[in-house]
Amino acid sequence: MEAVVGAKPVIKVAALCGSLRKGSCNRGLIRTALEISKESINGIQMEYIDISPLPMLDTDLEVGGKFPPAVEAFRHKIFESDSILFASPEYNYSVTAPLKNAIDWASRPPNVWGDKAAAIVSAGGGFGGGRSQYHLRQIGIYIDLHFINKPEFYLNAFQSPAKFDSDGNLIDPASKDKIKEVLLALQSLTLRLRGKN
Repeated sequence: MEAVVGAKPVIKVAALCGSLRKGSCNRGLIRTALEISKESINGIQMEYIDISPLPMLDTDLEVGGKFPPAVEAFRHKIFESDSILFASPEYNYSVTAPLKNAIDWASRPPNVWGDKAAAIVSAGGGFGGGRSQYHLRQIGIYIDLHFINKPEFYLNAFQSPAKFDSDGNLIDPASKDKIKEVLLALQSLTLRLRGKN
């Protein structure tokens, strides 16, 4: 008798990049994750969410219980997602101002981050953005995000051989494999949190 194997439920992943620069290596990590989720992982529907339209957080912009239109749209995308993939560059040992701003807007009451699974990837010099990841994990505690613990992914973008092309696209096969491992771990945690695994 053949066992019937059910398809995994589809999870919605919101992908956010802390860098606003189009040629950013961290944007390249998100592009790679989008490609991998479409081509080789069943059950992940990933969408890149642009944080550049968000105004700087100013609670005076909250009028009559409403947020500015760009903030409302962003919050809705986060609320509708099952999990989050952050690409977090490291600025001064921490997360970038645009990413922290996006996190703060979505945490305004009601907090739309709560009880979602999350993962972080980063690229940069030195430690490859690793320090920003630990600050992001600290922020996640307060806003009730549940980060995968392993695998961790941080990549020194400037060591030989080249990891990225001149447009910021990831070209290193080993790094692509590691991103796939991150996505699979994110999928697994998301399904566990939803009681579907």
